[in-house]
Amino acid sequence: MTTTTPSPALAGRAYLPGIGPAIVRVDGEKLTDITAIFPTMRDLCEMKNPAEALRAAEGKSIGKLADILANASDEKRNAAKPWLLAPIDLQAIKAAGVTFAVSMLERVIEEKTRGDAAAANAIRGTINDLVGGDLHKIKPGSPEAQTLKDTLMKQGAWSQYLEVGIGPDAEIFTKSPVLSAVGSNMDVGVHPKSSWNNPEPEVVMVVASTAKIVGATLGNDVNLRDVEGRSALLLGKAKDNNASTSLGPFIRFFDETFAYEDICKAELSMKVTGRDGFVMQGHSNMGLISRTPADLVAQAINSHHQYPDGLVLFCGTMFAPVDDRGAQGKGFTHHFGDVVEISTPLLGTLKNRVMSTDHAPQWRFGIADLMRNLAGRGLL
Repeated sequence: MTTTTPSPALAGRAYLPGIGPAIVRVDGEKLTDITAIFPTMRDLCEMKNPAEALRAAEGKSIGKLADILANASDEKRNAAKPWLLAPIDLQAIKAAGVTFAVSMLERVIEEKTRGDAAAANAIRGTINDLVGGDLHKIKPGSPEAQTLKDTLMKQGAWSQYLEVGIGPDAEIFTKSPVLSAVGSNMDVGVHPKSSWNNPEPEVVMVVASTAKIVGATLGNDVNLRDVEGRSALLLGKAKDNNASTSLGPFIRFFDETFAYEDICKAELSMKVTGRDGFVMQGHSNMGLISRTPADLVAQAINSHHQYPDGLVLFCGTMFAPVDDRGAQGKGFTHHFGDVVEISTPLLGTLKNRVMSTDHAPQWRFGIADLMRNLAGRGLL
């Protein structure tokens, strides 16, 4: 007797013209609308076994996956046909920072240079010499981490980024408001006043209100390095801007084909292609993360902090581009029109075009709009 391996349990959201947002299931090359069973993605994520519930849900086809994904493009969209949205709705959008040694050092450098990209190279070598090359092997909050902290403090090299990187408490912050994320093929926003910024390819954990991790998706935690480098108190301005959060293309729920352990060893690849012919490639290896995704989730949701509609949590990135783009010593920064592709065989490809925050589509559809829309459709 032969057994057939089930297809990945993939769910997302699509906008149906004249109707509103829909919860969809990937069925091979088509998308199936299951909104009559699960009005929100939050409802599906709260199920005891979301993958099983997703597969059992009845629905109707809304078209070909490739067509609906392509129609998500803000530049080429046909508003009379369905398009793909970010795959979450009512979940809080949280992020963990400074979770990889390489990117942690870059945050320290941002702080020491006050966000000046031109001064970064001079201090990068000094910081690396002080902390050594095996920082990723140090367990945050351990006696070894405390010893390193004491040494760095004596040398005047301690930083608030090292505190959250190797100290007992992780950096957990709100990335953007509920419903503000954009999906694959949509534009992402970079503030035009920023002269030093970059994409951040990340695995994003999908977490139910019970604190159970039920699946994962991909994310681009767009970051303004010069703004955060001036002061950590400007984190909100560096991270939360119009279209600055990208998620998708789908949530993959844990099942017999996909487990938490797969996420812990996932490797993400990233490619940035500019209109000027510039190409940059990079990667982020989850096997080198300083804190496990489960630890990060436990620090985000617990007896001290609840999320009744669940949350998604960006796990951080080891990607911190230092190669020059243009003038020597200026490092990498985005140009408007850049296309960013983040991918892994486990979760697919998240693709976005970079635009100015005031030229990217404005966020107009909020929680009240969603509730009124679902109520008007008789789904609440």
